[in-house]
Amino acid sequence: MSVCRFLECLRLPLFLAATIPLFSNASLAADWSVKEIRLGATASIQAKSTFESGFYPTVVLYFDPLDSANAATWREKLLRPQLHAGLSVSSAGNASQVYAGFNWKVDITDRVFLDLGFGGTVHNGDLDDDGTDGPKLGCSLLFHEYAAAGFRVTDKVDILATIDHSSNADLCDVNDGISHAGLMLAYKF
Repeated sequence: MSVCRFLECLRLPLFLAATIPLFSNASLAADWSVKEIRLGATASIQAKSTFESGFYPTVVLYFDPLDSANAATWREKLLRPQLHAGLSVSSAGNASQVYAGFNWKVDITDRVFLDLGFGGTVHNGDLDDDGTDGPKLGCSLLFHEYAAAGFRVTDKVDILATIDHSSNADLCDVNDGISHAGLMLAYKF
């Protein structure tokens, strides 16, 4: 077993060990209902041979079991992130992803906000450099991060411009990564 594959196997246990303390008895008993759903589409922003054709219909569900919505200070907000789980499906047979992680919203004004997220993803893309076009991802499990700038249209509806990236942080032999940008429409329950 190579060191790369060994580290890949340890990623999930290390991630769980780092995040389990966030889930105290109070948070596990908290409200795990869907607080927001985002629907949209993204497209590849990769260059040349790693570009992926088509578009990516995307759906993301947001949960707030740590009660981030009622955090009073920036420190509380930082320690009480929201959780998200999403799906991005390639319309052209390229790498589709299922991902989950933590995210933090920061209000810039009453209507404008930023949303930053970090977590992990599982994909069905190419792992090894086989001479074909498209990103070579090296590992089946990748880190996934995103940033979004949003505008509150109403109390229930937001529109967001998003950018996301998934890669293995050079933990595997190949690491072209996946990068997308697009638009999302959010509905808050």
